Amino acid sequence: MSADAKTTLRADLKELRDELHARDPDAGLTLAEKFPLKLLERYGPVVAGYWPIGSEVDPRPLMARLAEAGAQLALPRLDDDGSMSFRLWTDGEELERRPFGLSEPLHTAPRIQPTLVLMPLLAFDKVGNRIGYGKGHYDRALAGLREEGRVFACGIGFYGQMLDDLPAEPHDQPLDWAMTERGSVPIFMMRNFGGNDEGGGKTNGSGPSAA
Repeated sequence: MSADAKTTLRADLKELRDELHARDPDAGLTLAEKFPLKLLERYGPVVAGYWPIGSEVDPRPLMARLAEAGAQLALPRLDDDGSMSFRLWTDGEELERRPFGLSEPLHTAPRIQPTLVLMPLLAFDKVGNRIGYGKGHYDRALAGLREEGRVFACGIGFYGQMLDDLPAEPHDQPLDWAMTERGSVPIFMMRNFGGNDEGGGKTNGSGPSAA
C-alpha cells in the first residue's frame, strides 16, 4: 500500500473511531469489567497503559483495576532521541504535557520493562495486524521488548475497529490480544488455529509463545 493510500486509510479509520466513541464514550468502563485477570496473572506484573487522547478508548479504568489486583503501572514517554520508553507511574503522580497532545511521565520517572502492554489503535484485524498513527513508536518499542524477553501486546479499542484484513509491513509488530467493549479477542489463538487464513493479513509470527 502506498504512503498516500495509508494516509487516507488512517483518516477514514480516525473518523470511524470518532463515531464509535460518540456512540459509546464509556466503553473503557465496560472493557475494564470484562478484562480477564488471568492475563495479568500470566503476563504481569508490569503493565504499560497509556493516557488517552481524542477518541481513544480510555484504558484508565482498566489500569486502576489491574493496579488493585497487584500490577505495577507504567506509561510511555517519547524520549529526545525519538524512541519510546516506559516509565513507572502510579495514579496521582504528575504528568507532563508533551508534543501531539500527549500526557507523559516526567523524564525523572524510572524506566521499566513492561511485561503486558496496553496499546491504542485506529484498527486491528483477526491475526493481530494493527494500524496506529504511522510514527512507528509502538512497533519499535515492542520489537525491542520482544528481543529482550517476555511481553504480551494487548490492543485496546472498540469492537467496530476490528476489520477483516489490514495491510502489514515486515517491521510491524502484531498484537497478541485485543480488548473491546464486547470482550476479549484472543488473537494469538486465532492466529495459531487458522486465523491467518480467515483474516488474510500478514504477521511476523510473533506471539505469546515467544514472549
